[in-house]
Amino acid sequence: MIMDNTETANIRLLQNVKEITDFDASELDVYARLTEAQLLNKDHPEKGLFIAESPKVIIRALDGGYEPVSVLVEKKQALEDAETIAVLERCANVPVYTAEFAVLTKLTGFKLTRGMLCVMKRRNLPGLREICAGCDRIAVLENVMNPTNVGAIFRSAAALHMDAVILTGGCSNPLYRRASRVSMGTVFQIPWTFVDRSVSWPKEGMHILRELGFKTAAMALKENSVSIADPKLAKEEKLAVILGTEGDGLLAETIAACDYTVMIPMSHGVDSLNVAAASAVAFWQLGMKNC
Repeated sequence: MIMDNTETANIRLLQNVKEITDFDASELDVYARLTEAQLLNKDHPEKGLFIAESPKVIIRALDGGYEPVSVLVEKKQALEDAETIAVLERCANVPVYTAEFAVLTKLTGFKLTRGMLCVMKRRNLPGLREICAGCDRIAVLENVMNPTNVGAIFRSAAALHMDAVILTGGCSNPLYRRASRVSMGTVFQIPWTFVDRSVSWPKEGMHILRELGFKTAAMALKENSVSIADPKLAKEEKLAVILGTEGDGLLAETIAACDYTVMIPMSHGVDSLNVAAASAVAFWQLGMKNC
């Protein structure tokens, strides 16, 4: 039988992979037995890793310059899925582990999204001043702990004209597997960083933003709040949109230090939106200057 070029390429790729036969193999620890905190490796951040899930997310991480360490992929998908094959071609120099879907589910403890994981090296994060250089609109997340919310906010920020995202130390890491997957890989497309440990938040962090020329807008339901549709907001040359954690919202100290306290008008007796939903509304309304 004569195989077409695609089939030939698929078989060539599979010749370079290792099928899983031993669940206890040490090279699989990163997928099956290490926690997100262990991957982050706060004591030795230069050795930090993260796991990207699904071909689309992995491709965006590769496009963003992140270095792959190894790949875990469902065997059937490695033969048939075009995006998966594209990832394998770009990861030709790293170990690729494969197994049937049921085996992967047993190994990882969860069903994989489109049957593919990739371990990648973390990178050193830029400083607050560096990340804000040249930005007109930034999002600041204060203690947003839910990785699903973080991922959804990043997706909105990338789509709706934010130039960068700043996170305080209490936030979930954007490179956690769930966060990067929910973001559809936009965590690799929009610049972001954490407020450095040496910079206190909100006092010093807010001072730096003011030095950089940003007006600050706290998203909060307060008596002195202005509507998100207030034209003064859209006319600001530089604006930092600050969002707080689900439930507790922003710190009182943060709200007091902001130039604006901004609310999204509600109807039908609803008091507030989920922070991820609120971020989409805020970024859409405030993401572009109207001078």
